[in-house]
Amino acid sequence: MKFKRIEVLSSDEIEAIHSSTLTILTKIGIKIDSPSARTLLKEYGALIDNNTLFVRLPESLIKEKLKEVPDSFKLHGPDGKFNFEVNTNSTQFATIGTPVKIYDPSKKSGVRKTVLADTIKQIRIVDSLKNINCSHVDVWPNDVNYLSLHGHCIYQWVHNTRKPYGLGCLGRVASQDMMNMASIIVGSEEELIKNPRFVGFMNPTSPLYLPQLMTNGLEIFAKCKQPTIIAPEALAGATAPVTLAGLITQINAEIIGGIILAQLYNSGAPVFFGTVSTITDMKSGNAALGSIETGLITTAIAQMARYYNIPSRGPGGITDSKVLDVQCGFERLQTLLIAAQAGINYITCAGTLEETLVEALELLVIDDELVDIVKRLLKGVNVNEDTLGLDVIEKVALNPKKGVNFLGEAHTRKFMRDELFIPSLIDRNRRSTWRKKGSMDIITRAGMKVEQILKSFNPPQVDNDIESKLLEYIKEVEARTLDYYRKAEGISTGTVSLPGTEIDVKDI
Repeated sequence: MKFKRIEVLSSDEIEAIHSSTLTILTKIGIKIDSPSARTLLKEYGALIDNNTLFVRLPESLIKEKLKEVPDSFKLHGPDGKFNFEVNTNSTQFATIGTPVKIYDPSKKSGVRKTVLADTIKQIRIVDSLKNINCSHVDVWPNDVNYLSLHGHCIYQWVHNTRKPYGLGCLGRVASQDMMNMASIIVGSEEELIKNPRFVGFMNPTSPLYLPQLMTNGLEIFAKCKQPTIIAPEALAGATAPVTLAGLITQINAEIIGGIILAQLYNSGAPVFFGTVSTITDMKSGNAALGSIETGLITTAIAQMARYYNIPSRGPGGITDSKVLDVQCGFERLQTLLIAAQAGINYITCAGTLEETLVEALELLVIDDELVDIVKRLLKGVNVNEDTLGLDVIEKVALNPKKGVNFLGEAHTRKFMRDELFIPSLIDRNRRSTWRKKGSMDIITRAGMKVEQILKSFNPPQVDNDIESKLLEYIKEVEARTLDYYRKAEGISTGTVSLPGTEIDVKDI
């Protein structure tokens, strides 16, 4: 039988969280900066507090819109030849993180700032991997102006992979740029809507807040029907209750608030019921993504997503470690295993360390092998007449010839690849053989594989007309100023935060 899903909530507990979520959304509400979003919600019966900007949603609207969310959708690569389905029954694996640094053992600190060349390498490696089906703007290039970063990354996407791509819902303007550039690449906006290429990331701010920049971007992603992850990054004890039940209830309300808005923008817009929430480490005050509690939260969200019949997204392969050590290994496998066993449908964060702030290309290929291990676990044990192997047991056991064993039997040849995980990076040799091969650790072997992938990579060919249109579009993007974006997004106070950047716009 297949490996059974792990669960942390009973059916009664799920109902209690759902009921409490409805109380939050109908009695307390959720803060929404965007005036146009508030106006839209008011048209559907929501009550607006103009002083706090909290919006209370009618229970009937919540229940109605949750039913409109699709339970499956497909994601396609630039030319449409590569695709995979996300649904509520299967598990897919991807990257994500927004690292602004990358592992570099030649540096004294062990890391350095990321540049566009690193972004390209990361996209190419993901393109070559067996199990990691989607890359995102995971490596933020510090040598590219952040205002035009999205344009440069999409340009590199089409030139360096055959797989889908992911980007944050970083405002209406940037998100529309993404859709316009993708439409150039795939031929039309209609094709983009029919066969989505992008995964969007919309992160509610805990507690109970949908910030304007993200909300603006969500509108564009929803209208173009690009699957969007609604995923709070709450911290138990800091931005959410310290009790896991309280945190889960709060983020459940935040996720549903984002989902309702997406469905009002475009009924049937595909979304992921997501989380990257964790706990606050009470010693340091930092987030603890590699903690066992992250797994408990992720498992609970997987159950809540199934309750609403919406595909789920959760973190796996994550660690708080700053180096490629034992902690990095056990935390990443721990979080990956729990997310997979919980039934998360889209597991992200391959290739990262230090709370996803640092990229390691070596970890990308290691994580791809870890996914093979996880997939083998989930297959469980297949018991039937053939796999019981009574005939071969009798043959080998009763054969008196010296040296006769199961290795030479047809039964072994028939089943060994399905039954046994055969690693490519993990070393199982005797010490003498290992020494003859250079006494390499797994990081060294992974580094060699990274070099091999990059050396043999054959980039996709891009039509000359598409190339010219993309370059012209990037010129338009590069000509814009921060003031242009501020006015276009309707943001006049506060800060705009991007990885490695926090810009105070109140005095602009």
